Formats: sequence, structure tokens, C-alpha cells
Amino acid sequence: MKQISNFLNRPTYLYTFRNHTKLLIMNINHCYCVIMAGGSGTRFWPLSRNAKPKQFLDVADTGKTFVRHTFERFSRIVPKENILIVTSAKYSELVREQIPELGENNLLLEPYSRNTAPCIAYATYTLLKRDPEALVIVTPSDHLIDNDDLFVETISRVFGYVKDNEVLMTLGVVPTRPDTNYGYIQAVGGREAYRSENPLPVKTFTEKPDKDLAQIFINTGEFFWNSGIFIWKAKTIREEMEKYLPEVTGLFKGWEMALGTPVETEFVARAFTDSANISIDYGVMEKTSRAWICPVKFGWSDFGTWESLYNYIPGKDVNGNAFNTERTLTENTRDTLVISPNKSKLIAIEFVLRKFCNGWIKHRYLLQNVFMLILFFSDIKIRLYIPCR
Repeated sequence: MKQISNFLNRPTYLYTFRNHTKLLIMNINHCYCVIMAGGSGTRFWPLSRNAKPKQFLDVADTGKTFVRHTFERFSRIVPKENILIVTSAKYSELVREQIPELGENNLLLEPYSRNTAPCIAYATYTLLKRDPEALVIVTPSDHLIDNDDLFVETISRVFGYVKDNEVLMTLGVVPTRPDTNYGYIQAVGGREAYRSENPLPVKTFTEKPDKDLAQIFINTGEFFWNSGIFIWKAKTIREEMEKYLPEVTGLFKGWEMALGTPVETEFVARAFTDSANISIDYGVMEKTSRAWICPVKFGWSDFGTWESLYNYIPGKDVNGNAFNTERTLTENTRDTLVISPNKSKLIAIEFVLRKFCNGWIKHRYLLQNVFMLILFFSDIKIRLYIPCR
């Protein structure tokens, strides 16, 4: 999407999908972003702990934490004052520390973790009270994008499409491997789906299949990884949640009077206490007839596991070892991810492995104060090596 003029103080854009070019006058003041940052990050233990989970860490060694990256990326698309962060109440100080420019009323605190559906309900009702015309992008806080310019262009185009259509849009990533850590979305269109530049209706959702089924999905050429990034009108997702998740939305009855007032904290606490633990994918997206998917071309990584970080790190050595350290010596070591908080410290590793049942049980290492964690990823064994200090 390109900005081509400024008409009546409202940005004017030209957005183009294949066979669909349209002049769009869109007031970006109606565009919002909701960043979900309440996860506990348990799959990135031991670096990610309950007191400071991975969204508040620089796990990918980029110089910024995940949540900081996410905030800066979306501030290129919507005004900063239109970015909301939903997180656990116990992480409020971490958010304020890492994103000091976040608006005072734009930090929504969950008293309990109840998955993405209650989180999105809370944010949706909050935005509807502020702006009934709100267009919203909802995103996790732990993604990395390789091409931010293309990402911004893609999201802007999708905002334009959603403005004109009553759809629940998700972004679909073309899979590069049969990864069992991601959900898969089948798009209408058969094998042409991968080559499509247009949004497509969704046929099916499948959450984290086994490897054989994931490979079948890839071979069909019509399944995408579910990025977990959604774009919709606030009023549209409200309608679909009230239709398919009344057990969640019913707990927010009276939101018009409570949200944005001194009783909000007590109101939200009651709602979350009784709310089911349910995802927006399972609760709404798998059931609604309004689900659409937009295939994307930018590089995308969801850092949900150590395996995803191992796959992300470039420049592995000939034995498949990946490092975020400056000085590492290895012997008899393969498929190992080496992480060290002190990157200048020399890390020396030698493994002596013995097979027992289905796992590797014996390790010998040349450093003291070493924590060793063995992870099993699909058909390969990636050993994660983290010096304690």
C-alpha cells in the first residue's frame, strides 16, 4: 500500500491485490494494534522464567526484547497511542520498563491467564468503548519478521481489505518444513493457494498435527502455517465471539459501564475468574464462516520453542551446531544449540553419548557450573547447552 496524497487530513492509499486495485481513504486514527504479552514462556526454560518470560528477553540476540520489537514494528502502521498491550498483572512493571512510551490507559492487565479468547474479548470491548469504528490487528509478542518494510506494506493492504469486508482475517505463512509446533490452515483454492496474492476463504484449521500429517499438508500445496496474527473490525469479532463463545463474552456483560472507570479492575477480575481457558482459534476461528486468510511473503519466525530458535540461527557449523557465542570449541558435538549470557567467555564442549531406550542419557562437559538440557525435536536430537554464568 502506498500513500499517494493527503486529502482532508486523512491519509489516502492505493492498495492492490491481484485483480483488485482500489483507492482507499482510510483514517488511520481508527486503526489499532493489540499485543498479547501474557504468556509464561515455559517452553524456553531455563532462560525464560515465570518472573521474566521470553517476551521480555532478547532470546534471538537482536539487541531488543521481543515485546520491544513488536511495539516498534506496529508503531510504523498505527499511531503509538493506538497500541494496546494485554499482559498479566505481574508483568506490568516489565512492560512499563521496556516500553515507557506506552499510553497510561493502553496497558490492560489480566488477573489470571485464560488463553487468547478472554484476552481478545477484554481488548475488543475496551476498544469498542473508545472507538466503535475500530479496525484491529491482534498479534503475539514473540515473533520476529525478516522484512519489516514488506510486513508494513502487507498489513496496510489487509487493513484496507478488512475495512471493506466483514471478515476475520489471519495471516498465513507458506510452510518450509513439517513443523509440529504450529497450527495449519487450509485455504480454498487448491494448489493455487501458495501462489495467491489475494485473501482466500478458510476451509479448515488443524492445531499442531504430527509430523506425518504435517508433511501431507505441505504436499497438498494448500495449507499454511497459522501465524496467530489477526485483523478484523472490532464489531465483527464481537459479533462472532458473542455467537460462538457466549460463555466468555457473557462474563463481560456490563462492560459499557465498567471499562475505563475505577471499577474496571474489579470487573475484569470477576470476568477472568469464571472464564474458560480457551483460544480464539478453537473458540471462534474454527467455527465461523467469516474466517479468511491472507498469504504473506515476508520472513516470519514464531519463537515458541528452542527448536524454532535453532532453526532461526544462521551460519551453523558443518556438524549442525548453532551458537550465539563468540568463542566456542566443540568435539564430538552435533546438532547442539549453545547459548551463553556472557558471549565473550570461551565455551568448550565435548559430548560422550550413550543411547538408552529413546533418549541420550550420558554427557561429559568440560566446564563447571553448566546446565544441560536435552530436547527432542522430531527425528533429530538437538542438545541445548546453557552455561549458568
